[in-house]
Amino acid sequence: MSHCELEEVTKHIDDKISLVKRLLELRAVAKDPEKRAYLVKIEQDVNAINGLLDRFERYVLQQRDLLKHLKELEEFFQEDVQNAQHLKENIPPHMPRREQPAAQSGQLAVQSRPADVQTAPPEQDQPRKPPRVLIKEMEFITVQEFDTIPQYMKGRVTYDQLNAAVKSINTAVTSKYKILHQPVKTLTSATRKLHQRFKDQENKDTKGQYFVVEEDLKDLAQLKVDKRFVGMLNMLRHCQRLKELRGGGLTRYVLL
Repeated sequence: MSHCELEEVTKHIDDKISLVKRLLELRAVAKDPEKRAYLVKIEQDVNAINGLLDRFERYVLQQRDLLKHLKELEEFFQEDVQNAQHLKENIPPHMPRREQPAAQSGQLAVQSRPADVQTAPPEQDQPRKPPRVLIKEMEFITVQEFDTIPQYMKGRVTYDQLNAAVKSINTAVTSKYKILHQPVKTLTSATRKLHQRFKDQENKDTKGQYFVVEEDLKDLAQLKVDKRFVGMLNMLRHCQRLKELRGGGLTRYVLL
């Protein structure tokens, strides 16, 4: 047996002897009724402290589990923040923007006037502005719709490229029908020729509908109607954004 092991055994025996001596002393003290009451009170206090320590240990374990759960929530929150920041920095250029209605701003201006100021009645000979006509536009393709297009039809066309084509078609439609909705007297000679050309494109099947032809896409949106663009038109037709009407040597792309 080594020297260190002998010291450990000696210390263990000494501790046991000290414990026995303490028990004998307490046994002698317990015979005294007055001192026995103090020992009972100490026992009750020790038991109460042990109960508090058990409750405290359970509370620490609960807080430890709660802290772990909060750390997991923090990781999820940080991931959501990163995703939101990525979306903010990568907004598609074709995403529609919310515009402030002109009627609302005019209403606010009227409300801001003092109540005691009366506006002058409109002059009878002042020409009235024609009512604003809303021109229909094609809705952009969603990611879910793009995924439903067969791969043989998509080829190498990307989601952004297809929506860029939608934006260009809307540009052509808007330009065309702005001219058609203007009074002929206000048109220049060049736009008057376009107005007549647009009228000649119409027939009984296009009444009340918005459409463009290949020549409109070239002149009004500077689009090159090649094989690739025709493929994108087929994709838009697959997504039910437009349909084709043929007749009179023209292919009309009608907005749905």
